Amino acid sequence: MKTAVVTGSSRGIGRAIAERLEKSSYSVLYSATSNELDGVEHYQKCDISVDDDRRNLLEHAVSKWGQVDLLINNAGIAPNVRLDILETTQESFERLMQVNLEGTFFMCQLFANHMMRFDTPGRRIINISSISSYATSTQRGEYCISKAGISMITQLFAHRLAEHGIGVFEIRPGIIMTDMTAPVKEKYETLISDGLTPIKRFGKPEDVADCVSAIVDGHLDFTTGQVLNADGGFHLRRF
Repeated sequence: MKTAVVTGSSRGIGRAIAERLEKSSYSVLYSATSNELDGVEHYQKCDISVDDDRRNLLEHAVSKWGQVDLLINNAGIAPNVRLDILETTQESFERLMQVNLEGTFFMCQLFANHMMRFDTPGRRIINISSISSYATSTQRGEYCISKAGISMITQLFAHRLAEHGIGVFEIRPGIIMTDMTAPVKEKYETLISDGLTPIKRFGKPEDVADCVSAIVDGHLDFTTGQVLNADGGFHLRRF
């Protein structure tokens, strides 16, 4: 039996990933900040910025299955209000760093130390970042900085865990149809139609789940620290 923990899996990208893993014979522990989640067998509330919550999440999984093979770090937040970087508040900056960056780092640390106790194949950590890790948006600079940090977290843990047979990967979603992009759907549809991305459509959460499948099915086992761009080709430098 293969086991996985997926943070931020109540909806959107995280939900699509968790459901895909279940179809791939994983036992999945769903996690989000709500008290409960309907329609799933295994759920544990977790705010990844809180140390006790992180530890309770791991303990809950271990109590059920004894071992976690796969961690998907998908949980993350956006600014409550988009402000120009000349106006961004310290409160907003610190909030995003605590969840997106600090939370992801210590989730990796906690689960890596757990995974290192075992010598089984298929142990992996996958961090979901964003094209905002390298594409600037001056109206939400704190979000961009937090996602850029996740890229370095991925590289650091990939380096450190390679000798232990644990692969670490990063997936960078582009413009994906989720609750976060719904308010600006028309804006992005116009940009995509005008050529923002070579593949002229909105991404779907399932497009990100496809990248996860490629990793967990073992097709990238001779690499680690690899970045998969689920972005319709946005990352291409082109004339």
